[in-house]
Amino acid sequence: MAAAPSDIDIFGPAFLDDPYPTYRMLGEQAPVWRVPGTDFFLVSTWDLVTEAATRADDFSSNLTGVMIHQADGAPLVFDMDGGGQAVHVLATADDPVHAAHRKLVFPFIGRRIRELGPLVDGMVDRIWRAELRGDRIDFATGMADRLPLGVVADLIGLPQQDVPQLLAWAYDSTEMLGGIVPEGRLAQLVGSAAELAGYLHQQFAAALSTTDDTVTSLLAVLASACRGGDLDADVAVLILLQLVGAGGESTAGLIANSARILACRTDLQHRLRAETALIPPFLDEVLRVESPFRGHHRHITRDTTLGDIDLPAGGHLLLLWGAANRDPRIFTDPDTIDLDRRNGRTTLAFGKGAHYCVGAALARMEALAAITTLLACTTEFELAEDDPPQWVPSLFVRRHATLPLVVRTR
Repeated sequence: MAAAPSDIDIFGPAFLDDPYPTYRMLGEQAPVWRVPGTDFFLVSTWDLVTEAATRADDFSSNLTGVMIHQADGAPLVFDMDGGGQAVHVLATADDPVHAAHRKLVFPFIGRRIRELGPLVDGMVDRIWRAELRGDRIDFATGMADRLPLGVVADLIGLPQQDVPQLLAWAYDSTEMLGGIVPEGRLAQLVGSAAELAGYLHQQFAAALSTTDDTVTSLLAVLASACRGGDLDADVAVLILLQLVGAGGESTAGLIANSARILACRTDLQHRLRAETALIPPFLDEVLRVESPFRGHHRHITRDTTLGDIDLPAGGHLLLLWGAANRDPRIFTDPDTIDLDRRNGRTTLAFGKGAHYCVGAALARMEALAAITTLLACTTEFELAEDDPPQWVPSLFVRRHATLPLVVRTR
């Protein structure tokens, strides 16, 4: 196996905008590749990503460090573990803690999903009417960003009028994970995370103070667990912080990525309008070819190997869902949207194993509503030539910062 070039710039604009040629090269030449000057390893093939995701004893889900780009080119490794003192919850926790947190959150979300159809449809309709200006709409900032966090706020039990501020805090809190932090901005990101935590502490304190045990929100679920002695209040707030911080990211990515692909493919637009039953398989293909999370972190707990590569205890893996989902060993013509693909729903876009995303079904529901409305309310739409779309520069998410569309409405 040939060694991968050592001059790959994972923080460069070309890689951030279109990582897939580099992903393909890594998969062929160095499926476990060490980022020079760091103890971070990128894992890029389906087999090795899925193997690592299931080796919890060797590769912990604890988020202990992230790479942050610096002006001199050498990544700064930012400690997220507080010297081993950090409390890990839900997605960044290992079993049995992860299982306990999931048992609290997942049943409530599962029950609510069956009731959320009218709420989601109503939100999509209101956002469409509010954000459409003449023949233009920014489908990223207008629809893709606003809808998921509006639904998350409803699930948690937070006021809808707080959603714009929650959105700003949420995206700030995940920006650092993406590794691209402009000079002088780190303090603002840390401040946003602190403000979001303070806000959620206040909301949770109010939920704890009520004597009504009616379970109508996640705030109520977690408050009841605290009153019963099954959960610490600080841990409950950290769970809420994670749900707000990352709860809308995957859905926002899926919605805008789907709209962009359709804006560039009028043939697909016409086919989906004529055969609406194909919209779900289309969304499955979008999840595969433009995975909303590029990857997730794992902490190496002990000296071990993966793909014959020695890995040091204390190091880090970045499991590249976006690379694995285009692995040509698994998917024929992996860069192509194929609505008839037999294994189209077999993707890693929502993770793997015990940490499979608790909100996957909800994300699909919201994306289906948003894209169905976009197709139903238009005869055709395309990218605005005078205002090209912009990706969020990130190693962590595959999400649009802007997606201006020109639409022809019915």
